[in-house]
Amino acid sequence: MAGQSVEDGLRFAVLGPVRAWRDGQELDLGTPLQRSILGMLLLREGRAVTPNEMIDAVWGEDAPPRALGALRTYVSRLRTVLEPERPARSRPELLTSIGRGYALRLPEDALDLTRFERGITGAEAARKGGRLREAAEGLRAALALFEGEPLAGAVGPYAEHQRDRLIERRISVVETLMDADLELGNHAKIVSELIALTADHPLRERLRAQLMLALYRCGRQGDALSVFTETREALIDELGIEPGPELTALHQRILAADPALAAAPVPDEAPADQPADEEEPHAHELPRPAQLPAAVNDFTGRKELVSRLHTLLSGQSAAEGVPVAAISGIGGVGKTTLAVHVAHAADDLFPDGQLYADLRGYTDEATAPESALGGFLRALGIPPDVIPDGLAERSALFRSILAERRILVLLDNARDTRQVSPLLPGSPGCAAIVTSRGKLADLPSARLIDLDVMEPDEALSLFAAVAGPERVAAEHGAAMDVVAACGFLPLAVRIVAARLAARPSWTVASLVPRLADEQRRLDEMRVGNLAVEATFALGYGQLDSPQARAFRLLSLPNGPGISIGAAAAVLAMSAFEAEDVLESLVDASLLEAPAPGRYRFHDLLKLFARRELEKTERPQARTLALRRLLGFYLASAQSAHQLAYEGSMIPANLVVVGSGRTFATADEAVAWLISEGDSLFAAINQAAAAARTGEQLLPAGDLLVAMEPLLESGTHTREFDLGTRAVLATAQSIGDQASELRARYVLGRVLFAGNRLREAEEQFRRVHELSAERGEKVVMGEVLNALAVVVGRQRRHTEALALFDAAMGFYRENGVPAGEALVLSYSARDHLGLNRPEDAIAAAEKGLAIFTEIGSGAGTARARYHLGIVLSRVGRLTEAVHHHAECLAFFRASKQRVWEQRVCSRLAETFIAAERYSDAVRHAEQALVVSREIGHPYGEALSLTVLGKALRGLGSVTRSSDCLRQAFEIFSRLGAPEAGDLKVLLDTIPGPAGKVVES
Repeated sequence: MAGQSVEDGLRFAVLGPVRAWRDGQELDLGTPLQRSILGMLLLREGRAVTPNEMIDAVWGEDAPPRALGALRTYVSRLRTVLEPERPARSRPELLTSIGRGYALRLPEDALDLTRFERGITGAEAARKGGRLREAAEGLRAALALFEGEPLAGAVGPYAEHQRDRLIERRISVVETLMDADLELGNHAKIVSELIALTADHPLRERLRAQLMLALYRCGRQGDALSVFTETREALIDELGIEPGPELTALHQRILAADPALAAAPVPDEAPADQPADEEEPHAHELPRPAQLPAAVNDFTGRKELVSRLHTLLSGQSAAEGVPVAAISGIGGVGKTTLAVHVAHAADDLFPDGQLYADLRGYTDEATAPESALGGFLRALGIPPDVIPDGLAERSALFRSILAERRILVLLDNARDTRQVSPLLPGSPGCAAIVTSRGKLADLPSARLIDLDVMEPDEALSLFAAVAGPERVAAEHGAAMDVVAACGFLPLAVRIVAARLAARPSWTVASLVPRLADEQRRLDEMRVGNLAVEATFALGYGQLDSPQARAFRLLSLPNGPGISIGAAAAVLAMSAFEAEDVLESLVDASLLEAPAPGRYRFHDLLKLFARRELEKTERPQARTLALRRLLGFYLASAQSAHQLAYEGSMIPANLVVVGSGRTFATADEAVAWLISEGDSLFAAINQAAAAARTGEQLLPAGDLLVAMEPLLESGTHTREFDLGTRAVLATAQSIGDQASELRARYVLGRVLFAGNRLREAEEQFRRVHELSAERGEKVVMGEVLNALAVVVGRQRRHTEALALFDAAMGFYRENGVPAGEALVLSYSARDHLGLNRPEDAIAAAEKGLAIFTEIGSGAGTARARYHLGIVLSRVGRLTEAVHHHAECLAFFRASKQRVWEQRVCSRLAETFIAAERYSDAVRHAEQALVVSREIGHPYGEALSLTVLGKALRGLGSVTRSSDCLRQAFEIFSRLGAPEAGDLKVLLDTIPGPAGKVVES
């Protein structure tokens, strides 16, 4: 079996059904969806895949509402199957989490596709070295790894696309094998194989041509001509086209019985370390140009890309025509270095030479195409007085000379397609590489390659190669900080490394503070004639006025990226106008587009843009741009808050200037808050740092309050803490009480989420005082309710109910039924604390009824949560499970992970009461996973507590004790009253000398 191996370790197969083996034993990979996820991870070759990418890949547009939860379940199951003993192993993780995504780190040779591609590469090398039999054997061995339809059993758009790609790859290799067999004189042996292949692929002209040639060489001229007739009919019937020029020419040559079609004698194969015989002298009648610049001797990284380009230039990845690689990227990313390196490495593919021209596309003196052609023609031996004057005539002569030759053309620093097109060869034996800062999307038949910055390990290797391996090895951590400060941009890394190499007294660590200062970082990236800033200036100098203004202003926000809507606010444009200018900057490689509708700068380009901003834009213009951005974010967050917390008073009391995004559903609103969270906090911190008056600061305080639904996701707890403290500090320094009360309110919510109850209570009491003094209603009801919850959590239930009564009075006075429902739902637990179960049930049911009546999805879910707690405590367990299951579905769909963790813990408690311990363990483990993923210590302790109790019910006393002790330690660290409850429980558990037997 091709995919299986008796060797130790894991083996995987995608060239057939998605399968896996460990030590020769096949693994059960589960459902088709689970196999699809594994297939995607395998094909990404160790690169991280985000959850959204996986969902789109597996479900496409039909993703269910709970797709993310299902995805995590499938990944967890895959981990269990692939690494059942991973916690006990010392080896690195195989299926690992990277950020919010996942990656599969495979051992070398573990995947059949990797072995297939390596086999093809070896066969290609053998063929170029004249070892045809070795090449054919290598190709057949590689093809034998296919076990049927690739990715069989996998489903979804990604699997379908990759399946088509792998099928196409296989048939392309088969065609190459057929060519090799024809060159070896094996035409009689492969006729039957070709007949079967053409039956399966009737429209592939290359296979048809190979069958015609094999039949002709077998003396079956009539059959060969019949194949052409059948092919022509099929092409006309299916596609409405005639056969291509190659198939037509072969047909004519067979009709004329061209002697050159006879099988040539098979040459003796040269040893692998010797070159094949030289070509016939006629191939070198004209001069052989060798114009390539010298390759850098410390070229580093880009291995996969170098391999792809080599395959492209060899013509193996192109169905027909001239292979053209168009490499684009920001200045300093290494386009020319890569192109020259690849061109030198491909020297054996182009025995008639290489032509090179620097087109100077990003200067005011760009090379005219007719001038470049004149240079090429002279290099090809054409006397100057014979070279025509016109561009079209020169281009035609150039292509005519290259028609029977194999020459590589390297066009460096191109401006646009108009400059490049006349310089491209016209015959398939030639190839071209074009480098440009702009993306030459309109260059016909070109393979577009957007060159990104280096991977961190590649950048570190380049730094070591220039600065000296010993110095870098001795200060590895500092060296990584340096290349990170260079944004992994090759030019920046090379310059900084060269400066270090020229200064033996410097250490690597001494560079770190110099590069940490953003004001001088670009100045540090200058050595000799090389300067990062000068390289960026070339691209910036080609922008028109609207593009240059956008480039400058978009560098203002501190966020990691910007959406079209936010950019439109910064630029004071419509969304359509903003998108046009943003896309033009992407095409010029001055902006990146990491996802549809989102844009970002490379770090160094952003510093350059800010320098140009300070030179060009007045301070007032910069201030207004940031105010417009903050206004857009506030208006959008207000809309999100309104949907997420239906009936809340907060949105109506925010001071909003400008317009923002609107949302169709609460889920969409919360998803926007999560996706834009980093940018929102960056805007808040930027405003807090710059504000000198309350008028300037208040939008940041309002934005914090409007973002309150994001707290429930658990994704930005630290950012909330830092942002609120920044606004609070500025508010106190300038005497802005309006912003202060808003910041304190959100800070109290953050502290409460971390179970820092006394600190939270202090903040809420100060907010209440400020609200009362100023007569501000923006958070008055919410802070009374929050105070009551905090006090109740400290088991001061009578005081809590009094605060709830005050909140109820406020909401009734202001006509806010959603507030009344909130108070009723939360107060139910304090009624329970005072042993008044009837009052607790009545309050919780009334709260649910109000939320249901006003149609608040979020409110209904919270009310069900509290009612479920009450019903569980009074023994109505089936009803409790029903309510908690209903609200769990809502919280998962709306990505409110804090609530998801809480509900899972409560479900586990109810199942423990029902003595359904297996169900309790399942939900407790889910709660534990969520609380750890979002960094929620109090939730983690709650989850460990119910997990410990559930395990104890199953008889797993040792594991139960471990969980309970971990929970006790966390509760104690947090100062939570639950620590006392747990201590009593732990005292009843037998110690290590006990006689308890694990189940």
